[in-house]
Amino acid sequence: MGLVLRQVLIFTVRYGIAGALILAGQVVLIVDSGPRGAGSEGWALFTGAGIAVLLLNVLFRMGAEGDRTREKEEAARRYFDEHGHWPD
Repeated sequence: MGLVLRQVLIFTVRYGIAGALILAGQVVLIVDSGPRGAGSEGWALFTGAGIAVLLLNVLFRMGAEGDRTREKEEAARRYFDEHGHWPD
């Protein structure tokens, strides 16, 4: 799989799903704005789900960044143990 295709797929999963949910909420609000008020409930449902997907994505990426930082720190400590000074 090409690097560009992979990046497009990752972007689509990260932001496309959340964007589609938020857009669906807007559509429900516009289409079903009758006297029952179900349009506003559908809007809240879809928009909340889209925001939740975005938040989960941010939290996952923060956790993954912490893992990379931890691995980098461990490599620096191994270098220090072998060479007696901290890597530049």
